[in-house]
Amino acid sequence: MSKKDYNLIVIGGGSAGLVSAYIGSVLKAKVALIEKHKMGGDCLNTGCVPSKALIRSGKILSYIQRHEKFGLKSANVEFDFADIMERVQSIISKVEPHDSIERYTRLGVDCFTGEARIRSPHEVEVNGKVLTTKNIIIATGARPAVPPIPGLDQVEPLTSENLWNLRELPKRLLVAGGGPIGSELAQAFARVGSQVTQVEMLPDILSREDAEVSRTVRQKFLAEGIDVRVNTKCKEVVKEGSRTFMQVEGPQGMEKIEFDRILIAVGRAANAKGFGLEEIGVKLGPRGTVEVDEYLRTTTHKNIYACGDVAGPYQFTHTAAHQAWYCAVNALFSPFKKFKVDYRVIPWCTFTDPEVARVGLNEMEAKEKNIPYEVTTYGIDDLDRAIADSEDHGFVKVLTPPGKDKILGVTIVGYHAGDLIAEYVLAMKHGLGLNKILGTIHIYPTMAEANKFAAGAWKQAHAPTGLLKWIQKFHTWRRG
Repeated sequence: MSKKDYNLIVIGGGSAGLVSAYIGSVLKAKVALIEKHKMGGDCLNTGCVPSKALIRSGKILSYIQRHEKFGLKSANVEFDFADIMERVQSIISKVEPHDSIERYTRLGVDCFTGEARIRSPHEVEVNGKVLTTKNIIIATGARPAVPPIPGLDQVEPLTSENLWNLRELPKRLLVAGGGPIGSELAQAFARVGSQVTQVEMLPDILSREDAEVSRTVRQKFLAEGIDVRVNTKCKEVVKEGSRTFMQVEGPQGMEKIEFDRILIAVGRAANAKGFGLEEIGVKLGPRGTVEVDEYLRTTTHKNIYACGDVAGPYQFTHTAAHQAWYCAVNALFSPFKKFKVDYRVIPWCTFTDPEVARVGLNEMEAKEKNIPYEVTTYGIDDLDRAIADSEDHGFVKVLTPPGKDKILGVTIVGYHAGDLIAEYVLAMKHGLGLNKILGTIHIYPTMAEANKFAAGAWKQAHAPTGLLKWIQKFHTWRRG
C-alpha cells in the first residue's frame, strides 16, 4: 500500500465539511480541508445565521407595531434598512471565528483556500498541488435553484445568496416560492417595510406541513399585509417603460404583479458537478445529488463519501452535521467498523412567526404510508406563560399509535416552537413515551409546559374508566 499524504481530504467548508474535519482531527487522523470561497459555507454566510439575524430585527419591529398588547400607550421607532443589513453582517462576523481557518488549523487540520479537483479516487488537486489521500468526503453543499422564467434575466433576481448585499429596501418585493426560505424572508421583509407579494404554485405555503399548520401561517401573513398567492405560477417577466411586472397564472386567470425586486426561493440544487466527480464515474441521483449508500459511501467508490446538501435527502445544517459524523467515522475505521446512517428522528423548524417545528410523522405522511394513528392536540392559547407574553396562539400536535403513548411525530406551531420540539426529539430518539413526559417536572411558568400539557391531554383521553369507577366506589365506602 503506497503512502498517502492524508487519511482524509474534505472538500467543502460548510457545516458538513467542518464537522467531518473536526471529527477527523479529534480522532487523530491527518486531515485536509479545502474551501474555495468562505469558511462556514451557506449556513454562516448566506443562510441560517444572516436570515435569523434579519428575522430578529423584524420581530422587534413587530413588537413595536403591537405595543398596545403590552400595555404601552405609544411606541415609535426610526430605522434605516441599511443599518439592519449591517447588523446582519456584524452577526456573521461574530459567529465567524467558530468556523475559521485559524480555529481548524489549531485543531491540526491543513486548510486550503482554492478550488478542489478530484484527479482519481485517491488524488485531489488544489492550487496546482496534488494531495494524496486514503479517503475523500464530498461536502460541497448546494445553491439556490433559479427556474427558467422568460425575462427573469433582465431584472437581476435576488436569491438567498446575493440578498445580503442589499442596502436599499425594495418598495415592492415579489417572493417566488412558498417553502421555508421563501416564507421566512417574505415575512421578514414585510416587517421591515417592503410591500410583499408571495407566489406559490402549490395549494398552500409550507406544503410539507398539515393543512391547519399552513393555514395558520398563511393567515398570519395576510394579517401582516403580505399578499399571498397560492395555486399561482410565475409565467413571464415583462417590462412596461420603467415598470416591471410578473405575469402570473392563478385561480383568477392571467394577472400582472408589479415589483421592484424579485426574490427566487423555489428550492436548491446540489453542487455536484465541475470538480471531477463525472470523470471518475461517481453517479448522481434523479435530484442531482451524489448517490450514496447507507454508509454514505458513493456507489462507485467505497473510499469516497458525501454528506450535507450535496448528498441529501435533507437540506438542514443539523442533518449535514449528523451525516458528517457517519462519513468521518466510516471513512477512518472501515472496513473494521462502520455505521449505517440513522434518519429515524429528524427534526426541523421554519422560523416564521409563528414558528413551525416538526419531528417524525405528521398526519399527511401517516395517511400516505397507511400508518394508523391518533391525534392529541393542546392549544397554546391555554398556556399561562404564553398568555403572560401575549404570545397565546398556536398548538402542539402529537401523533401516537392507537391506545399507546409511543410518539410517532410532533408538530408545534407557536412562539419558540423550535426550542420546544427538543424534548420530543429526545423522547423519540430514546424511546420515551408521553407518560414519561407527563411524569417529568417542568418549570412554571414556561413555554415548555405546553409539552407536559399535551401529554396530559393524551392521558386524559386514555384514562382507565373502569378503574376510576371502582376508585369512586372505594372513596364512597370510606366516607361511610
